[in-house]
Amino acid sequence: MTQVKYAKKTAKRLKKFVRHQSDRFDRVGKSWRKPRGIDGRVRRRFRDNISMPNIGYGTKRKDRFKVRKTGKYTFVVRNMGDLECLVNQNDIYDVYLQGQLSSRKRAEIIEKAEAYGLKVCNKDAKQNTEENAEEAD
Repeated sequence: MTQVKYAKKTAKRLKKFVRHQSDRFDRVGKSWRKPRGIDGRVRRRFRDNISMPNIGYGTKRKDRFKVRKTGKYTFVVRNMGDLECLVNQNDIYDVYLQGQLSSRKRAEIIEKAEAYGLKVCNKDAKQNTEENAEEAD
């Protein structure tokens, strides 16, 4: 059985939706808020105004949780057992290590993941141990 290579994620809109009049006033933040005024041009969808987010801008269901650069899904690994689930899935998934993992367990999981041919997204995190600090001095 051959595994299907997934295409990269395609997004319908790459620009962020910015809040109405956030470019005019410093007190109005950039993060989107729905306009609710009774005379609002943006809320009433007048021509030549900023567009509001709606369901039509949604990503395709097949692409929804993919990383745009790699075109793969991320899988959070908390222990060695989680890594065993991804034995032949290296063309579909990338590994993301849980933040609470210790540096020793993290190194073991990274070594095992490379043996399976999996890419670890955050393999450089928590790698500045005391041993590495002594070597730098």
